[in-house]
Amino acid sequence: MKLPISLQTSSVARNALVLIAVVAGGAALYWLRDILTPLAMAIFLMIMIDGMKRAIEHRTPVPSRFAGAAALVLVVLGFLLSIWIIVDGAAGFFTDASGVSASIGPRLDQIIADVSGLVGVSDPPTLNELIAGIDVRGWLTQAAMQAQGVASGAFFVMVYLGFLLASQAGFRKKIVAMFPDRGARHEAMEVFNRVRGGVEGYLWVQAVTGALICLVAWILMRAVGLQNAEFWTFVIFIVGFIPVLGGAIAGLAPPLFALVQFESYWPALILLVGLQSLLFIVGNLIQPRMQGDNQNIDPVVVLLALALWGKMWGVPGMFLSTPLAVMAMAILAEFKGSRWMAVLLSGDGEPYAPRKAEAARTKPGDGWFGRLLGRGKPPHEKDGEED
Repeated sequence: MKLPISLQTSSVARNALVLIAVVAGGAALYWLRDILTPLAMAIFLMIMIDGMKRAIEHRTPVPSRFAGAAALVLVVLGFLLSIWIIVDGAAGFFTDASGVSASIGPRLDQIIADVSGLVGVSDPPTLNELIAGIDVRGWLTQAAMQAQGVASGAFFVMVYLGFLLASQAGFRKKIVAMFPDRGARHEAMEVFNRVRGGVEGYLWVQAVTGALICLVAWILMRAVGLQNAEFWTFVIFIVGFIPVLGGAIAGLAPPLFALVQFESYWPALILLVGLQSLLFIVGNLIQPRMQGDNQNIDPVVVLLALALWGKMWGVPGMFLSTPLAVMAMAILAEFKGSRWMAVLLSGDGEPYAPRKAEAARTKPGDGWFGRLLGRGKPPHEKDGEED
C-alpha cells in the first residue's frame, strides 16, 4: 500500500497561516472599503504625480524645483476635471438641450417594432409596457446617491492626498529607521522602485493607447454626426483604464446612443464596426508591443482581479484592479516564500526577470511604435538609464 505524501508540519502551518491571513485581509478590505478606497485612490494619484514630475524634468525645460508643483497641479486638475465632465455630461442626457432625450421613448418603440418584425412578432410591446414593472424612481434615486457619493469621495481623496504629500518629506527618515542596515534598505528600495515602475508602466501604456483610440473614435463619431462626441471621447479614455469592461463600454456605448439619435441604423453600424475593429487592432497588435515587462500578468489574473476588486470596492476597485495586481506581483516576487504566487500571477512564469530588464535597457525604443513615441519607454525606465 502506497503511503500518502507527508509534508513538514512547519510548511503546513505556514501555508494555513498565509491562507487565514489572506481571507482576513480580504474581509478587512471589504469592511473598510469606505475608508480605504479614497486612500488607495490618493496613493494612486501620488504615484501619478511622482511619475509626471520626473517626466516633466526629463522632457520639458521646466526647472526641477518647479516640476513637482507643475505635476501636482496637472494631476489634481485632471482628476477633478474628469469627475466634473462625466457628471455634467451624464446629467446633460436627461435634459432637452440636445433634443435627443425627448425622442428616446418613440425611437426605442420603433426599434422594438423593427426587431419584432424581423423575428415574426406581429404585436410587439411598447417601451412603457416593458418597463411597467421596473422601479424607475428607485433607480433614479440610487443614481443620485451614487453621484453624491462620487463628489464626497473625490473630496476625501483630495484630503488623503494632501496628508500624503505632507508626510512625504519624512519618508526617507522612516525608511532609514525601519531598515538600519544599508543592504536591507537598498533591497527595500528596489522593491518600492519595482512596484512604482510596474504601476507607471501600466499607466503609460494605457494613456498612450487610450489617446490613440480616442483620436480615431472621435473622427468616426464626428464623421457620422454623433452628438456629444467630445463627451463620449472622454468617456472612452477614462474607461480604458478598466480592463475588459472598459473596452466593452467604449465599443458599445456610442453605437447604442447612435441608435437613439438617428432614424437610420447605418450610423450605429458604422460606429460598431469601426470601434470594434479599432479596439481589436490596439488590443492585439499595439498594446502587447508596448507592454513588454511592465505588465507581465496572466490575462486570467487580470480578469479575476477585476472581478475581485470590483466586488470589494466597486468602480474605484475596477480602475485600480490591474495596478494592484502589478503591485502584488512585484512584492510577492521579492520573497522566497511567496515567489511561487508571483510566478502564478505572471504571464510567462518569470515575474520581473532581471535578464529581461537588462535587455530592455540595452534596446531603447525598439519597434516602429517605440520610435513613433520617441524612445518608447515610460518615465520610470528612462530614470534607470540615466542613473
